Amino acid sequence: MANIAVQRIKREFKEVLKSEETSKNQIKVDLVDENFTELKGEIAGPPDTPYEGGRYQLEIKIPETYPFNPPKVRFITKIWHPNISSVTGAICLDILKDQWAAAMTLRTVLLSLQALLAAAEPDDPQDAVVANQYKQNPEMFKQTARLWSNVYAGAPVSSPEYTRKIDKLCAMGFDKNAVIVALSSKSWDVETATELLLSN
Repeated sequence: MANIAVQRIKREFKEVLKSEETSKNQIKVDLVDENFTELKGEIAGPPDTPYEGGRYQLEIKIPETYPFNPPKVRFITKIWHPNISSVTGAICLDILKDQWAAAMTLRTVLLSLQALLAAAEPDDPQDAVVANQYKQNPEMFKQTARLWSNVYAGAPVSSPEYTRKIDKLCAMGFDKNAVIVALSSKSWDVETATELLLSN
């Protein structure tokens, strides 16, 4: 890795560790390897959102061309959000693509991702199924996002009705993750979710 990138990321890593703002917002970062090319981030779900109470793990890969190119970031923790792929964790956020500027830092990225959880951009989606639900049925979207937060990110609140539907399909022998995805993408309709599971 280029020396400029290593020096810069070391400084930014320390900045996140020492920042009052990041600790107040429950944002953390850890080294995955000693040469600073891969980091693991963690952000807390923002208050008054379906993600509240959840802890979201992020994979952060630092390119050799950093800080002239953005870090490659994806969610490791599964999440139901219009701008984050429910399958791969890929993120649609302008500062991680064409709006990146060399003056931005790791702290900026982590705070921006946390802000994205509080303010989705459904017209620029990464996950079309989620974005469609967000626009067509906001209440179902909130319940689904809350359930995913509960199951995958350890958030406390969840919907008993949705949990019953998951248990019903799991009792039929289907994998829990596959059941959650099928029900979430089929508007929590057990019949169409079952058809989807049987067709895979």
